[in-house]
Amino acid sequence: MGNSLVLGGVRSGKSRLAEQLARESGLPVTYVATATASDAEMSARIAAHRQRRPADWGLIEEPLALPAVLETQCAPGHCVLVECLTLWLANLLWAEEDGRLEAELAALDALLPRLPGPVIFVGNEVNMGVIPVDDLARRYGDLAGSLHQRIAAQAERVVLTVAGLPLVLKGPPLIGADAGYPRSPRPLSGFI
Repeated sequence: MGNSLVLGGVRSGKSRLAEQLARESGLPVTYVATATASDAEMSARIAAHRQRRPADWGLIEEPLALPAVLETQCAPGHCVLVECLTLWLANLLWAEEDGRLEAELAALDALLPRLPGPVIFVGNEVNMGVIPVDDLARRYGDLAGSLHQRIAAQAERVVLTVAGLPLVLKGPPLIGADAGYPRSPRPLSGFI
């Protein structure tokens, strides 16, 4: 099993799918959480993710130093689930540490081709709506899109989730995680 990228919008089912893929790997799993409990709503989201995870999974909470965590946690025979890339990116943007964003992105780019063991990356697809008016929001969208493209280029599998349905964009079909779901959209008959 190689690296995977699971993309989707908010509440698309991407996290549940990524967790299912990690379980199906049959390997020990380390969950790398990049979220921070910045308000009550985010605290509730984090709590829901915690309750859903198997008790035997390892957990590392790291909002900024993702490449360093991957360097120490990735190993043959071990699955790492990163939840999520876009929160990590937002954390780096808000950190306002000169050069930190660029250094972390460069470190991840250098690390990707040599990561041992499977890594499942989760990211929010944020670029399917209108172009934001705010320059920071546009920069964030640009950075997220570029990051996802770089990871997708090196990933064995890329999956887009919409309304809880996975669509494999690249790589082998899903086995158990999408039982009963189509792998690609079926055209509607009778519509122009």
